[in-house]
Amino acid sequence: MTRKHLLLTLIFLFTIAGCAPKEQAGQMDYEETKKMVVDILKTDDGKKAIEEIMNQDPLKQSLVMDQKTVSDTIEKTLTSEKGAEFWKKTFEDPKFAESFAKSLQTEHEKVIKDLMKDPDYQKMLIQVFQNPDMEKQMTTAVQGQEFRKHLQTVITETLSSPLYKNKMEETLLKAAKEMESAQGQGGGGGEQSSEQQGGGGGQQSGP
Repeated sequence: MTRKHLLLTLIFLFTIAGCAPKEQAGQMDYEETKKMVVDILKTDDGKKAIEEIMNQDPLKQSLVMDQKTVSDTIEKTLTSEKGAEFWKKTFEDPKFAESFAKSLQTEHEKVIKDLMKDPDYQKMLIQVFQNPDMEKQMTTAVQGQEFRKHLQTVITETLSSPLYKNKMEETLLKAAKEMESAQGQGGGGGEQSSEQQGGGGGQQSGP
């Protein structure tokens, strides 16, 4: 079956399903027609036919124009009172809020990193932290029980992290080697000074 014949078949099936009289409803049920169309679209010829349709210039232009209409409609819906109420109720669900936050985490991190490099943002951030009210709020938050509990959890998780343990082990080994090297150099210098003092004393007692 060619792709053109396939498209004609799909159009024919939709036409029959929509225009068939009531007495023929049993012969061509809507669900059966839908299943048949879906099965056809799952075939390679069906996929190629849809791809050809989507690649046609008139359809592309129509989609671009419709995209602006869809964007405007979504914007109006989201900024309306009903839209605001819908999102408010939606974000009250902890699971949805968590999933939404995780989905935007990477983008948020990128935005924050870019902002931290911006001199204007740095200046504004410094002004915010230097504000007396902000300092008071930060002090209250740091002294709060919830913050201490959260900090304790973060420290425990950090100390339990294999990456942190490996880093700490490397740091300790490096410090130990530096101490051994410093002690070795100090011991060698002490021995040399003792020998010099002993030799000098012998020379003085000789005459």
